[in-house]
Amino acid sequence: MSQPPTLEEIRRAPKVLLHDHLDGGLRPETIIDLARETGYDGLPTTDVEGLRAWFSEASNSGSLELYLQTFDHTVGVMQTRDSLVRVAAECAQDLADDGVVYAEVRYAPEQHTSTGLSLEEVIEAVQEGFRIGSEGRGIRVGTLLTAMRHQARSMEIAELAVRYRDVGVVGFDIAGAEAGYPPTRHLDAFEYLQRENAHFTIHAGEAFGLPSIWQAIQWCGADRLGHGVRIIDDITVQGDGTAKLGRLAAYVRDKRIPLEMCPTSNLQTGAATSIAEHPIGLLRSLNFRVTVNTDNRLMSATSLSGEFSKLTEAFGYGWDDMQWFTINAMKSAFLPFDERLALINGVIKPGFARLKWQA
Repeated sequence: MSQPPTLEEIRRAPKVLLHDHLDGGLRPETIIDLARETGYDGLPTTDVEGLRAWFSEASNSGSLELYLQTFDHTVGVMQTRDSLVRVAAECAQDLADDGVVYAEVRYAPEQHTSTGLSLEEVIEAVQEGFRIGSEGRGIRVGTLLTAMRHQARSMEIAELAVRYRDVGVVGFDIAGAEAGYPPTRHLDAFEYLQRENAHFTIHAGEAFGLPSIWQAIQWCGADRLGHGVRIIDDITVQGDGTAKLGRLAAYVRDKRIPLEMCPTSNLQTGAATSIAEHPIGLLRSLNFRVTVNTDNRLMSATSLSGEFSKLTEAFGYGWDDMQWFTINAMKSAFLPFDERLALINGVIKPGFARLKWQA
């Protein structure tokens, strides 16, 4: 192929998204509307473009802890049933408009109960929103219920993930600052999920290093790693350009453990220094099970198409690379095997074949 795909062409590609936070993808105008409707008065500005710029600027701190503070405002306006339905519906619509055919969107139910909603009411409101937003748009959205790693409600959230797994909840996650809050604090929840044959991913190897990844895999049994960027610390590129993998990196690659990488977000939190130097380039060349994701579309001022566009520019990726990343993601989704296969063979491969033929 002589020309790399343009952003508009990439938007037409059938894409799969595994790591996207519901409270990190609100439309600025929706935040302003909901703040007015719910009486939330903490916004830095009520100008749409000004608020959009504020989120982007506040997120470029290089610190995960400061980055997480931007969620005070999004979570602050997501405390009623109507607001949760609206945010979830718009999330599905925005992803579909970006060409996403399957998405797993995560959120922490415990963060949306300050005005009296029960955890069950929160979950049911979000599921209703995803149903409304997905209808007739060629997208399917699965939900990941997240427990906050600095709290002590992981077992409760894990039980809800199992309870609602037949109505759209496809898995479980833990999130929040890694340092000082190892995943082993929630070992009882992970052991419960394994007994129930349930799927889960763990934020690991983003702001903390190899011990976090090792614990997530070997102690907790994670199906996937949220980010996993620091696995690069266990890989040495030698003078002749060849790479030598340490024991943990080799295990992750050999076991095909999916890495949910979010390039722009990783720059903002200091987990990578630039797109061109992001570990995704080396990991792709070494055939790790790498996937491309958005993390928080509002904070990173991004979309899945935007992430692919940046990688295309940095690494010269073409349609075949994009298809490889996309199939990786679909293989790694928390859907039954036959449903994953149907999307790969019936949607993803034909969609990329059309784009390559048109190019």
